[in-house]
Amino acid sequence: MDLPQLFLVGLVLLLGVLGVLVPGVPGTWLVWAGVLWWALHERTAPAWSLLVSATALLLVVQVVKWQLPPRRLRGVGVTRRMAAYAGTGALLGFVVVPVVGAVPGFVGGIYLCERLRLGTHGEAWASVRAVMRAVGTSVLVELLACLMVVAAWVGTVLAD
Repeated sequence: MDLPQLFLVGLVLLLGVLGVLVPGVPGTWLVWAGVLWWALHERTAPAWSLLVSATALLLVVQVVKWQLPPRRLRGVGVTRRMAAYAGTGALLGFVVVPVVGAVPGFVGGIYLCERLRLGTHGEAWASVRAVMRAVGTSVLVELLACLMVVAAWVGTVLAD
C-alpha cells in the first residue's frame, strides 16, 4: 500500500476514534472499516491477523457496552465541549503513556472543562464524578478498544 492510501486509512482510523466520543457516530465501525480496507489491500499474514483480532475485540466491546448501565447524558450536563476536552485528554494521555494513559487523560479532560466552567476544585470534581458514573465507563471501554486497534495498526505498518 502506498503512502497516500496509508494516510487515508490513518485518517479513517482517527475519525473513528473521534467518532467514539460523539453520540450517534459509529466510531468503532469506522475503525474496523479502516483496518478492513488496509488488510484487503495488504493481503499479508500480519494484516489478516490484525483484522481478525480487531474484529474480535471490537465485537466483545459492543457486547460489554450493552451490559453497562445506560448513558444519561442530559441529566448530568454533558456537552459537546466536554466531549471535546475528554477526547483530547484521552488522546494526549494515550500518546504520553501508551494505551493506559487514555483513562487518566479522559478524566483529566473532563476535569479541566468543568474547572474552567465552574471555577472551583470541589464543584469540578463533583461534576467529574457525576459524568463518569453516567457516561464514562461505556465511552472509555469503547475508546480504549479503538485506541488499542489503532496502536496495533501503527505498529504493524511500522514493522513492515
